[in-house]
Amino acid sequence: MTNAEEIAHGVLAGDRRSIAKAITIIENNTVEAKKLIASIYPQTGKAHIIGLTGPSGSGKSTLIEKIVREYRRKGKTVGVIAVDPTSPFTGGAFLGDRIRMQELSTDEGVFIRSMATRHYPGGIAKATKDAVKILDAAGKDVIIVETVGAGQSEVEIIKVSQTTVVIHAPGLGDEIQAIKAGIMEIADIFAVNKADRENADKAVMDIQAILQLNNKEAAWKPPILKTMALSGEGVPKLIEKIEEHKRFLEKELGQKRILGKAETELIEAIKEKVTSSIIDELKRGGKYNELLKKIIDREIDPNTAADKVVREKFKKAE
Repeated sequence: MTNAEEIAHGVLAGDRRSIAKAITIIENNTVEAKKLIASIYPQTGKAHIIGLTGPSGSGKSTLIEKIVREYRRKGKTVGVIAVDPTSPFTGGAFLGDRIRMQELSTDEGVFIRSMATRHYPGGIAKATKDAVKILDAAGKDVIIVETVGAGQSEVEIIKVSQTTVVIHAPGLGDEIQAIKAGIMEIADIFAVNKADRENADKAVMDIQAILQLNNKEAAWKPPILKTMALSGEGVPKLIEKIEEHKRFLEKELGQKRILGKAETELIEAIKEKVTSSIIDELKRGGKYNELLKKIIDREIDPNTAADKVVREKFKKAE
């Protein structure tokens, strides 16, 4: 049995050490990573994946802690992937495992992991999707992915999550500007956190006003809830709405949503493979630096260079 097979076996058995090793392997993008994901993939697709995003300072980590506790009270096992900024010194997660969640780490039914974005755009790490698959295969009922909290660029979370919760808090500046258009469009549920603050009702009304500008008819209308993460107030209602959205997906969208996610994953995997293959081939042939020099010297523009490379690539394949 190879090392990857041994770790995969441990993941499927729910072994915490194996889960941690597996996530490290996919983060480092080693040769074993592809084998590992291939071996556990048949056992995925059972967990409900929740994405939490929103501006920094909205209290996402504190709210997640309360959500995890509520799910555990209901007897559900939970995995948490908290995506953090990248440390400029180590390249690792800047915040490390969240301090507020440390008490949960002794609970065998909870697995928490911080991941660095490693400068990957969209508020998540490149390996986040595979980390979710590992937790799914390990038997977690619910998987929560917390984005880095960088603002409008957080839309990548919808490629990972099934239910996306956008967190906001009053007092972060202009309420309408704090949640940008891109973020507004991905939300399945809105939570106005720190609802004991002044202007909480105004924040709710601002979100309602933005939603009314959207003329598209939708089968699911995102609810707007008020929560207080420190006390846990509003969290049971939030989970109730998450479960309601889960039932809606199963009933209304079902196979269509599953097909859409599978298509997205396949297209992204093909893009990554083709790009890596072409770049590696150019570097081996010494043409990569030649092209870069021509672009720098303004002899050719990047799009024309890319067209030329792709044409040559597929001409060879014929």
